[in-house]
Amino acid sequence: MMQDILEKAAQIRLVIFDVDGVLTDGSLYLGDDGQEYKAFHSRDGHGMKMLQASGVEIGIITGRTSQVVKHRMDSLGIRHVYQGKLEKLPAFEELIAKLGLAPHQVAYTGDDVVDLPVMRRVGLALAVQDAHPLVKQHAHWISEHGGGRGAARDVCELIMRAQGTLDAQLQHYLA
Repeated sequence: MMQDILEKAAQIRLVIFDVDGVLTDGSLYLGDDGQEYKAFHSRDGHGMKMLQASGVEIGIITGRTSQVVKHRMDSLGIRHVYQGKLEKLPAFEELIAKLGLAPHQVAYTGDDVVDLPVMRRVGLALAVQDAHPLVKQHAHWISEHGGGRGAARDVCELIMRAQGTLDAQLQHYLA
């Protein structure tokens, strides 16, 4: 089964992540002033930078709209950010058309049932360890880590390993 996952991962040219529950642990911190706060795992961010450096595009499709997401994605150099998308499939279709990709060239990482319409269309459907059971049922691969706790890094390294780019990305730190 892992060989099948690696074969699918080798074809990926775009990885799309949900935010709440995938890049964060799903907690929503709201201040008295209505300001929203989120915690992101630094290793997830570095994995995303390495994946981009290896030639794979990254996109974000999230149902919520938050300035903190914009700031975090800007800091990671992620250009394809779709916020406030309660229905994620139209954003997915717009993004792959913009990039000229077929669904089999896309991976999507989700955690909840709102992610299923996109997960069921992509070539590689991924889930975080603490995803909803129905999401896990429809995932090709499940990270050993939860959302906001290293799952995105696992996804990035899976794709780079399958494409033979992981060692080159890590070699920089061993020189």
